[in-house]
Amino acid sequence: MGGKELPGVLIFEIGGAAGILESHVEFLKTHFNLITMKEFQKSKEELHEKIKSIFVFDGRPLIDRQLLESLPNLKVVGNSGVGVNHLDLKLISSFGAKITNTPHAVSDSTADIGMALMLASARRLVEGCHIAMSPQTKHFAVDWLGVEVTRATLGIIGMGSIGYKVAKRAKAFDMNILYHNRNRRKEEEERLVGATYCKSIEELLQQSDFVMLVVSLTSETYKLIGKRELELMKPTAILINICRGAVVDQDALGEALQNGIIKAAALDVTDPEPLPRDHQLLQLKNVIITPHIGTATVQALRMMTEETVENTLAVLNDLPIPSEVNPN
Repeated sequence: MGGKELPGVLIFEIGGAAGILESHVEFLKTHFNLITMKEFQKSKEELHEKIKSIFVFDGRPLIDRQLLESLPNLKVVGNSGVGVNHLDLKLISSFGAKITNTPHAVSDSTADIGMALMLASARRLVEGCHIAMSPQTKHFAVDWLGVEVTRATLGIIGMGSIGYKVAKRAKAFDMNILYHNRNRRKEEEERLVGATYCKSIEELLQQSDFVMLVVSLTSETYKLIGKRELELMKPTAILINICRGAVVDQDALGEALQNGIIKAAALDVTDPEPLPRDHQLLQLKNVIITPHIGTATVQALRMMTEETVENTLAVLNDLPIPSEVNPN
C-alpha cells in the first residue's frame, strides 16, 4: 500500500538565481510534493487540482489573478520572509486562500545587519578598506576620522520584533535609544532596553545621531523619509535603511547627501534592486549599499523555510496559524 499523497506546493524553481535553495529541498519534500512553475505551465490540466499551497521565496512565483484562477484547491500562500508588499493580499484573500509570513525567522539576522551598517558607516569601513588596499596608498592619514556609536543617540522608526532586537543590541553600546512606532511598547519593554518613545517622527529625527528604518512598506510608509524629514535631521546624522527601499525618497536622499544636509547613509535596500548603474547614490562616497542581505544567513534562510512549512501545514490541517497575515 502506498503512503498518503503529499499536498502539492507550487514553487518558482529549484536552485538558480531565484529558486529555493537546493539544500532545503529534501526537507520540503518530506512534507510536500514540489511542483515548479515550469512543470505547472507544461501540465496544468494534470497538476492544477493537486496544488494546495504556494511557497513564495524571494518574491517568486509572481501571484496574479490568472494564476489564482488556475488553482481551484489553493488554501495558503506561504511567504518566506516578513515583508509582503509584493503580494496583493486582498486579491489572494478573495480566492479563499490564507497568507502567512515568517517574522520570527528574520528578526535576529536583520537586526544584525542594521548594527553592521551603522558601525560600518560611522567608522567609514568601506572607504577605509579601499584606502588600505589601494596600490596608490603610501601612508594612512591621521586625520581620517569616523564617529563613535557608543553613547550616541539612535532613533528607531518601527519598533516591531526587528526594531526591538536592534534596541537590545544598541543597549550594549550604551546608546541613547529613541523610537517611534504606530503603537507604543509596554513600559517594561521600554525599560528593558532603555528606550524612550517619541510621539512624532519629527521629534525623533531632530534628536538622533543615527536613524534606523525598520517599518513595513505600506501606503502610509511609502517615501516616509523625504526632503522635509531629511532637513529635520542633524547635519552629522546617518540614515540606515533595513526595511524597504521605497520607504525613502531616494532622489531627496541623494540631494541631501550631496549638499551636506545629512552626513551619510547605509542602505541594505533600494528601489529598485539593484539600482540603475548610473544612479546618483552609486556615485557618492558617503553611501554604503549592500544587496538586500538582511536575512542572507544560512541559519535565517533555514528558519524561514521551516517557519513557512509550519504555517502552511497549520492551514492545511485546520490548526492555529503561527504567523497569519491580515489582508486588511
